[in-house]
Amino acid sequence: MRAPHALRRTRTVAFALVVSFLAGKISADETEFVTARITAGQIRGLLDRRIAVFKGIPYGDDTAKRRFQAPVPPPGWDGVRGMFEFAPMAPQGGGRRTGLDPAKPGTTISEDCLHLNVWTPGLRDGKKRPVLVYFHGGAYSNGSVNEDLYDGEHLCQRGDVVVVTVNHRLNVFGYLYLAELGGKEFAESGNAGQLDLVLALQWVRDNISEFGGDPGCVTIFGQSGGGAKCATLMAMPVARGLFHRVWTMSGQQVTGRTREHATADARKVLENLGLTPDRIAEIKTFPMEKIMAAARAGNWTPVVDGATLPRDPFAPDASPLSADIPMVLGNVHDETRNLIGGGNLALFELSWDALPAAIAQNVKPFIGALMPEKIITTYRELYPAYSASDVFFAATTAARSWKGMVRESERRAVQGGPTWIYYVNWPSPSDGGKWKSPHTIDIPLTFDNPEQSSYTRGAPGAQQLADAVSDALIAFARTGNPNTKNLPAWSRFDLERRPTMIFDTPPRLENDPRGAERKLFERAPYVQPGT
Repeated sequence: MRAPHALRRTRTVAFALVVSFLAGKISADETEFVTARITAGQIRGLLDRRIAVFKGIPYGDDTAKRRFQAPVPPPGWDGVRGMFEFAPMAPQGGGRRTGLDPAKPGTTISEDCLHLNVWTPGLRDGKKRPVLVYFHGGAYSNGSVNEDLYDGEHLCQRGDVVVVTVNHRLNVFGYLYLAELGGKEFAESGNAGQLDLVLALQWVRDNISEFGGDPGCVTIFGQSGGGAKCATLMAMPVARGLFHRVWTMSGQQVTGRTREHATADARKVLENLGLTPDRIAEIKTFPMEKIMAAARAGNWTPVVDGATLPRDPFAPDASPLSADIPMVLGNVHDETRNLIGGGNLALFELSWDALPAAIAQNVKPFIGALMPEKIITTYRELYPAYSASDVFFAATTAARSWKGMVRESERRAVQGGPTWIYYVNWPSPSDGGKWKSPHTIDIPLTFDNPEQSSYTRGAPGAQQLADAVSDALIAFARTGNPNTKNLPAWSRFDLERRPTMIFDTPPRLENDPRGAERKLFERAPYVQPGT
């Protein structure tokens, strides 16, 4: 098994190279620098194992200047700007974004957060490579692409593609809906974070040819919240024509927030700041930290505002705006083992007596009148060997994380849009196998970076599976079809057979896997988390 990441320059080493270069201490034998010209000016990056890498490229101006408004391109510059390190990420707090280290490049937070990173095998060589644009998870509130997990080098080397990863506004800064309270100035505030992604895609359209990419062959892909952002873009008229394929991983956006709910959240934030609607303009002058503190209890997701997002992305049907765009939807078999269990390890030791209450607390809000006892009885009949904890994680996965993908895939099938479905069933051996196939496990597989995740690092079969998944992504980006010579024939999704690629070792195609679980929950209404 190869382990090229063991040889890759770490951020610290790269930073040292840059400092040495600026001091005139680096020779051409030690490293090589490359330049590119983009709409804003000239930039310099590093050539690492024949892959040109540019980090922290600004695609938008400092958002502190335009809080709760649509972004604008950055001002131009003279000379050549070095793009060697990740730039600051969006304001955020809590979750996995605690303990930020200001001394480590790319870990600070700032409203000047509209930056992207590019990996490419060629500059100005006349080739038209498929372009893969990645949006990170963390729902709409946290996260960043400033991690080696999202490094695009292996995809570039494997498939001769260009990889772009994007940071954008999150939480209250990206999704505070002030239009009903603040008027025209804030008309697009509820979807500012989505408009950041549109601006990033416009940057790709205008600049990616310089990096050997084809602006007419752009695939957007994302995991968890990143997949939801992709789904939302599929219903946004302003994004039409900026991407040509969609690959979502454990992330769906069936509905957005209503204007009524979004306005109620906005009123709470204003109240916490001591502002009345007639003083709403003052919010632009408050310290970033104070706004974050005032908004901790809010729900921050895209808003169906009637303009930027004119309708729900996948309700009551799939948006016709993207009916012609090929789409791959995926989930993993055990989404909630880390999503819920990671913060409450006692759930791995549930008794049968405690299970109904755990189901009621974590599942019932999503499934209405379906009683916990019915859920438990059904699972015990389907899977006699399951423990109480196994039933808990299976039911929470099916009712919460998986059901949104089922709805989206069904509505795509009715629409006739070209659609393929996958599940990752491969069980990670990490921590004695307790996580099985958890949320995020498809990220290192898709990026062909298995050494960058504890779930896959050094695991037998992980590289073999990463080969299969990343090859499928590259084939999809190039042709609009994920089939490869090393996979079983992967049929388009339809409601009669429900063909699904099971990524395991080896991969296999199954019709309607876990169909009994799907039928158990199919009559229950789906409630989009955060809405």
